[in-house]
Amino acid sequence: MSALPPGPRLPRALQAWGWTQRPLPWLEKCQRRYGDTFTLRIRHYGDWVILADPDDVKKVFTAGRAVGVDTANPLLGPLLGPRSVMLLEEPEHMTRRKLMLPSFHGQAVQADSEMMAEMARAEVSRWPVGEPFALWPRMQDITLDVVMRAVFGPASTAPRLQPLRDRLRELTTWMNEPRNLAMLAAFGPGWVTRSQGYRGAMGAVEAAVMDEVRRRKAEAGGEMGVVSMLVQARYEDGSPLSDQDLRDELVTLLSDGPTSSTLAWTFERLLRNPDKLHKLQDDIVAGDGTYLDAVVKETLRLRPPVPVVVRNLLEPMRLGGHDLPAGTTVAPCIHLIHRDERNYTEAHRFLPERFVGVQPGTYTWIPFGGGVRRCLAASYAEMEMKRVLRIVLETTELRTVETGGERARKSAISFAPDQKGLVIAEPRETEPAGRRALAPV
Repeated sequence: MSALPPGPRLPRALQAWGWTQRPLPWLEKCQRRYGDTFTLRIRHYGDWVILADPDDVKKVFTAGRAVGVDTANPLLGPLLGPRSVMLLEEPEHMTRRKLMLPSFHGQAVQADSEMMAEMARAEVSRWPVGEPFALWPRMQDITLDVVMRAVFGPASTAPRLQPLRDRLRELTTWMNEPRNLAMLAAFGPGWVTRSQGYRGAMGAVEAAVMDEVRRRKAEAGGEMGVVSMLVQARYEDGSPLSDQDLRDELVTLLSDGPTSSTLAWTFERLLRNPDKLHKLQDDIVAGDGTYLDAVVKETLRLRPPVPVVVRNLLEPMRLGGHDLPAGTTVAPCIHLIHRDERNYTEAHRFLPERFVGVQPGTYTWIPFGGGVRRCLAASYAEMEMKRVLRIVLETTELRTVETGGERARKSAISFAPDQKGLVIAEPRETEPAGRRALAPV
């Protein structure tokens, strides 16, 4: 077997700092220097072979049991737990996935559509008028309300679950604190589990989740929601999910996912491209939805939730002209593939029109990953984004505080606008007056 592909020769500690602080520009710089296949050697993370060729990504995503899961983000292991569907290996991963899939596809997604709109309306009604505020935390509030309703059903508003809602917000705040992200880069995943702040926040979430699990078990099907479905679920041999299984799946579902940051980015891009915003408003008024779908897909292309997905080769594989041994960590790079001029004309511009009447490529548009490990809730997340966008733009006129585009800021799970999507809101008139002529950014 040959050596791993070339890559930066910086010390591992410096590569860890670059990866955690400015990963997107760094990935682009490495691709310009080393090509579509290169190796990052990152302290606490190990050696990653970055893949930016769609053909190599296809090989990885279609390799079946020749490729295993790898915990790319050191927060994921402590946060989600070893029994989360995201971290299980085959064949157990597929068995668990089949148990959970009905809650996030088809009729289940459509059934929750109006609930998503209801949560968005309630949040928008609380927004300040005429004063600057950050959209990203407001989007987090909406997505938390939606996931609480999906997981716990109508009981999500019961007083007994309010402490869980508060503890989830505290956990999210802790994970996104810049100081904690810096400590994670410096000391690795072991620091997370030793942190008193993390243990306190996570312990409170786990206790509240398991209290509800015990309640649902005692009532034996008396309430709705994913938690009741999981409590009642049975494997083929008739055995139920263990308490560890339930803890890990429910914490995975309730953890702050990337939907809120993607929504914040969608508004950030629309407000700096007013021609696209006006076209979307017209699409919403007409009740078409074609351009709305294109806007969501283009945002997910330009600002995917994570820049890479990381896998572990369980068998040797030839990728990028290199024979890689079993045990190699490979990372299909969503960020580089989505911004490659070979895949998208004017790849750095926000152009939803590229997806009007056009389905994205299976291996050139991969915001949710791909293969058998493609995000379980991808359809649910896209529906939620569309419903929230529709409600906000039907009822509210937004404008930016600054015309310059916001940079990507690393958060615990994804990337958010560095000013958190700073906007000013006004109630929308029937025919929006005084539309501001901002130059596209």
